[in-house]
Amino acid sequence: MDLTADPATKFYDYATGTWRRENPTPADKAVWGAGAELVDRNYRLIRQILESAAEDATASTASPRRQVGDLYASALDIDRRNALGLRPVQPLLDRVGRATHPADLVPLLAELHDAGVYALFQPFAYPDRNRSSVYAFYLYQGGLSLPDREYYVADSFSAQREAFRSHVGRIFRLAGVGESDADVAAATVLAIETDLAKASRSATDLRDDTKNHHPFPVDELATRFPGIAWADYLPARRADVAGYIVLGQPEFFEEVGRLLASRPVADWRMYFRWHVLHENAPYLSAGFETENFDFFHHSLQGQTQPEPDWKRAALTIDQQLGEALGRLYVERHFPPEARARMADLVADLCAVFRGRLAGVDWMTEPTRIKALAKFDRFTAKIGHPDRYRDYSTVDIRRDEYAANRLRATAFEIRRQMARVGGPVDRSEWEMTPPTVNAYFSPTQNEIVFPAGILQPPFFDFTMDDAVNYGAIGAVIGHEITHGYDDQGRRFDADGNLVDWWSDADAKEFEARAKHVVDEYNGLEALPGVFVNGELTLGENIADFGGVSLAYEALQRRLARSGASRAPIDGLTPEQRFFVSWAQVWRQNCREAERRRRLTMDPHSPGEFRAVAPLRSLPEFAAAFPPPGPLSGEPVDNSRTRIW
Repeated sequence: MDLTADPATKFYDYATGTWRRENPTPADKAVWGAGAELVDRNYRLIRQILESAAEDATASTASPRRQVGDLYASALDIDRRNALGLRPVQPLLDRVGRATHPADLVPLLAELHDAGVYALFQPFAYPDRNRSSVYAFYLYQGGLSLPDREYYVADSFSAQREAFRSHVGRIFRLAGVGESDADVAAATVLAIETDLAKASRSATDLRDDTKNHHPFPVDELATRFPGIAWADYLPARRADVAGYIVLGQPEFFEEVGRLLASRPVADWRMYFRWHVLHENAPYLSAGFETENFDFFHHSLQGQTQPEPDWKRAALTIDQQLGEALGRLYVERHFPPEARARMADLVADLCAVFRGRLAGVDWMTEPTRIKALAKFDRFTAKIGHPDRYRDYSTVDIRRDEYAANRLRATAFEIRRQMARVGGPVDRSEWEMTPPTVNAYFSPTQNEIVFPAGILQPPFFDFTMDDAVNYGAIGAVIGHEITHGYDDQGRRFDADGNLVDWWSDADAKEFEARAKHVVDEYNGLEALPGVFVNGELTLGENIADFGGVSLAYEALQRRLARSGASRAPIDGLTPEQRFFVSWAQVWRQNCREAERRRRLTMDPHSPGEFRAVAPLRSLPEFAAAFPPPGPLSGEPVDNSRTRIW
């Protein structure tokens, strides 16, 4: 804290100013904050697990301990990776080279997608948003290498486009392509991806679940989108078993069909070859890994040096064998008492939110009844799955890092594709146990908190209630509120996209949400660059709801427990609550990374998450008088309070 700052006018400085001055962004990071500190600490715990597993010669073959240990050893064996060169991906490159006719392109694409090379568009299996009890096969726009479509079309990113073209050329040269041919290939890749970007929807438009959900019967696709050989793609992916697929952005697939017909096969070989190299570059020899870092992390995010090799390896293991690693992590670092304390916190926040639904004055009774019925079906998962995923059939070898990753990726893709058309497994987790994050699933109507986030500064079961309710309590409230934000409210009690709102209530919600949009649109994050209030709307609503719900839950807890309200470190429980909330969002961020996030991240920058929700809370003004807004002229933000 910076106790010289006035909390009534400069609360972010007051709560986090000293930390931000004394903790500049490390050379191997693009952003540094409370969450990043926890991630860093967490990976040091994971490193101990991995090093112990890698040295354990007694672990049985295909056991979780043996698999994560062997994958870790293979990642750190850079001499072996250098010796292998392109051999791990040569079968994929050879397959690309055999495409000589337009009819070869879509079968090739199906094989690449089965290998986790997501060129041209993005396929995935997920609960059907119209029928949440079964898995559907989705196809979304994709095929881009840069972070967002704006990098291809906006004048402000022209330098990044030129740097990308140069990077693609260098990757091709590392792969043995001659100088002039590499330049031609790089220009071709940029041209194709620019065409795809122009046909893509913006990050803001992609937030609308209703407008990005278009089921099509399989037998109608050839007529509706004739430029794509669906009969070659869907059966090869085992994706036609449900009789329909869901397209997110139909106009994008119309353009894909036109591009497949208009560009020569030689161009597509360059594009597909690039994506094989791009997807695998971090796992190949040192030259590829370094070139990948220099562009995607240094040029685009401002990171000046890579993270250590052990940490990059740990991240890959969490991505590829996450529940095997998670099982070992939970055994060491997630005590049962932490799960029990979290369950109490969740129950407290749920009680408050149920009261809000029952009493909010702008909602009419018919809609309220349905809102409460939805909340009756709401559930929470804490810490880790009760049943861990079995990876025993994945062939992990100590001397084949890139090939290990390809085999693990193929295993997960087969697992997901096998369930298309089948019943949804409600026990499944979308995040691994060590993950420092949380989420709300609209189709499952549940919040999920992995063990990784249930540590300081988010959660500390040895600390007083005010600190925990201001941090993890507000995050719990944030995730609960997602069920009733501008997108979550569109899903009913069963997790289906069903309009259960009266017209009057929907209009009232939208009017209040518009105030949130307007407030964040006015926040300048870089000189002349403002927060996108539409893109960040759902997260901002959840922040408003989360901190408000958690504050009320704390008051109920203090009253119920009879706990002392005596100040600690000179701060009342209410003041400690607000400081704890703000400190969760302490952050330093490099300019390039901030610009990237403002373009595509649905979350607002840390300082706005810390402060903006407090401006509409009279309880904050009472805790840190004099009352009034945190800066600028007095404004009435009461209309930003939805829940």
